[in-house]
Amino acid sequence: MTEPSKERTPEPIEAEIVPDPTPPAPPAPDYDEHGVPSLDYVRDKIESRYATSLGATELAESNAAGRSVEEQEAERAAAAKARLEEIRRSLG
Repeated sequence: MTEPSKERTPEPIEAEIVPDPTPPAPPAPDYDEHGVPSLDYVRDKIESRYATSLGATELAESNAAGRSVEEQEAERAAAAKARLEEIRRSLG
């Protein structure tokens, strides 16, 4: 005969709450004590985004897909202008 197995219940684990040893970081030098960014910081960020945008546009224009899109837009604009002139002639 076999004895029924005895299950042991695990003992509860006590966790200790340890405070974060690192103090909160001071505000970034580009921000004041209220969290408002400085004008120089905002200007630099805008100029950086503008430069990135210009670079992305140049890259898009330099590859075949970018030129193709530009050509399609030019064709659509020319077709729209021709259609508008046709409508104006029919009305006038």
